[in-house]
Amino acid sequence: MSSIEDIVDSLENKISKVLHKLELLKLANLKLSEELDISKQEIKTQKDHIANWEEKYEALKMANSILGSDDNKRETKLKINALIRDIDHCIAQLSD
Repeated sequence: MSSIEDIVDSLENKISKVLHKLELLKLANLKLSEELDISKQEIKTQKDHIANWEEKYEALKMANSILGSDDNKRETKLKINALIRDIDHCIAQLSD
């Protein structure tokens, strides 16, 4: 009977070790999930920051074109024409 008790003790010991490892893995998973959430938030913030700078860059290009820079005149003319079409469309809708 002693061998059965040894086997049971060994199983209990192994189960205890497995449960301990499970708890450690749960804690590690929770920590990684928190780090992932933080990283996602940082990425979103950086994307917003990049979009903001791109918008500023486009506005600067437009301003340079209007001030006489030859680099972006065609693009500026197209943008102005698009804005005029939008305004004409709005006026047409208002007059209906």
